[in-house]
Amino acid sequence: MSLLTTLPNIISTTTVDANEDFTILWILLSGILVFLMQAGFTLLESGMTRAKNAANIAMKNFMDISVGTLSFWALGYGLMYGAKDASGFISISDLWFNPGVGAHDVFFQTVFAATAATIVSGAIAGRTKYSTYIIFTLFLTAIIYPISGGWQWYGDGAWLADLGFIDFAGSSIVHSVGGWAALVAAWMVGPRIGKYTDGKVNPIPGSNLLLGTLGVFILWFGWFGFNGGSQLAWGGADSIAAASVVMVTNIAAAAGALGALFTSWVYLGKPSLSQTLNGAVAGLVAITAGCGNMTFEGGFFAGLLGGVIVVFSIEFIEKKLKIDDAIGAASAHGVVGAWGTLVIGLWGVDGNTGIGLFNGGGTSQLGVQAIGVAAYAAWAVITSIIVLGTLKKTIGLRVSEEDERKGLDITEHGEEAFNSDLLP
Repeated sequence: MSLLTTLPNIISTTTVDANEDFTILWILLSGILVFLMQAGFTLLESGMTRAKNAANIAMKNFMDISVGTLSFWALGYGLMYGAKDASGFISISDLWFNPGVGAHDVFFQTVFAATAATIVSGAIAGRTKYSTYIIFTLFLTAIIYPISGGWQWYGDGAWLADLGFIDFAGSSIVHSVGGWAALVAAWMVGPRIGKYTDGKVNPIPGSNLLLGTLGVFILWFGWFGFNGGSQLAWGGADSIAAASVVMVTNIAAAAGALGALFTSWVYLGKPSLSQTLNGAVAGLVAITAGCGNMTFEGGFFAGLLGGVIVVFSIEFIEKKLKIDDAIGAASAHGVVGAWGTLVIGLWGVDGNTGIGLFNGGGTSQLGVQAIGVAAYAAWAVITSIIVLGTLKKTIGLRVSEEDERKGLDITEHGEEAFNSDLLP
């Protein structure tokens, strides 16, 4: 056999091996970017809430990744990717961590689980027992998120995947689950002292919008790994697809920021920084499900409308439902996560083929997306009510009024994030 006949085979084998190596590297680097999002959430949540609770916010986010890492490694990954039962609803074997599984994949999935948990943190800021939050985080990352995540991301044999449900990087799987859990938690814990008096809604300004802005910049940056890494491969067509995912993610975030900016300007009278920040996050959430099934133009409108939706959703939850979500987490992640999942059924694409209602795909994909949205919302709400209801009857959810007024930094942790006697 001559060199000329063997050389193509050698090149082909080398290319495959290189692609596998680059895939592992791409997923690891993407996971590291998603890990950094914990810092973004910490800054956003602490900047948008009272300074006397900043250390408590930091501790909750620090434990999201700490508790989430161990619980997902020990049990969550197996519940998500272990062999499914006949219904495709839950894993029934291979539940414990298998050392043979690629560490890059476990790490990547772990930081997603921690993201779902940290969404709850900001919604219940300033009045929740730290011990209660840690226990809920444990249940969310070990059981609640992994079971429902496996409905689609497990692949063939999982009930939503078999229906044809699309959620590329987790608008529903990650963000809606965390968002609906946050809404339930905020409702069950109750509003902060002074939020509602005599039927009036009183604003409780954040301590440092500059920190909040920096937090959103970090989230935006980390989201390139969140969505781009979800391609789960690098090399050839996968590299092109991943680059497209990153580009459409950036477009949607920018559109979401503008959508919220102009909506707040018209609806609230001034261009609100806090609403614009929420709009950028909403744009990112809105494109997360469809970033692999959306044109750039489609991503623009998905993000733009996500930014509009988040402003009205925050107002509705705060003023009509009288639920005190301290940073608008339920709106940005839960409500807009549902929107981002549904929009695939409106103008999503599969390659060059329209699969949405408005681009020739009919109603079938929209129907499947609606089933998925309802399933994730129901699962998150019901399981959160069960876990938080049990905690409420046993150890309680809320700190005392005295502790809340003093601030959770001192009363829960014995130290302040900002060493000042003049904290707002």
